[in-house]
Amino acid sequence: MNHGTTHSPDGTDLVFTHSVFGAPCWVSLTSRDLEATQEFYGAVLGWRWRPARLGDHFRIAMAGAVPVAGIAAVAALWQMAVAWTPYFAVPDADQAAARARERGGTAAVGPLRLPPGRVALLADRDGATFGVWEGELVGRWECRRRAAPTFITLHTRDAFDAAIFYSGILDWASDLPGCCEVEYAGGAVLLRSRGDIVARIESGSVEAPPDPSVRPHWQVHFAVADVTACARAAEKHGGSVLDEGEHEATLRDHDGAQFTVTSRRER
Repeated sequence: MNHGTTHSPDGTDLVFTHSVFGAPCWVSLTSRDLEATQEFYGAVLGWRWRPARLGDHFRIAMAGAVPVAGIAAVAALWQMAVAWTPYFAVPDADQAAARARERGGTAAVGPLRLPPGRVALLADRDGATFGVWEGELVGRWECRRRAAPTFITLHTRDAFDAAIFYSGILDWASDLPGCCEVEYAGGAVLLRSRGDIVARIESGSVEAPPDPSVRPHWQVHFAVADVTACARAAEKHGGSVLDEGEHEATLRDHDGAQFTVTSRRER
């Protein structure tokens, strides 16, 4: 498949979204304090930072030379929850938002123009938040997705019903060029892009208590060399450990945002 490329003002390669059609293409974090957020994730995940073109409230996280995530210190300014959100590449953000509404979801923000593309923040029928991105991607897709995150997981009430919802919006399992493949594995649904598992949808006994860790939500997983070291660094820098195993730990950052670190050996 052809990749349309251009360059941003800082020299970063940009890749058009048609090469990763319907796949997760980016993750971003809303926070309250940009400096504290940079310090926390720098200590826990070893990220470095560079400015983003959107202004002083935004930063791009770098894993080595690869851009892996965006940080937006707008939670208080825009009265948004502190959380990690995955974004899926789409050819038309307006169409994706309309499809979400038609299927019982909601469009919380946008679509808005955010050069070099357009973005919308949506929620599925069970309230799990996700975004769609129309335009060019930051960094080469193959490099970025192999750096971080490892994958994303949707924890929801009914994995098969959720897969139908997202397929209708993102054209999963369609005959369109570059679309993602859907695989049913036991009680879960796996999403593949070019053969790689890039997302997982899991069913569970999910009720609706106020604790966001057990409500329907997308969980972002980052690949790390040492899960235990990340957990201890999170605790040292104002975060907490929600669950910890030998190869994976679910953490909460200093601001309350939840994420998972997974051993690279388990990828």
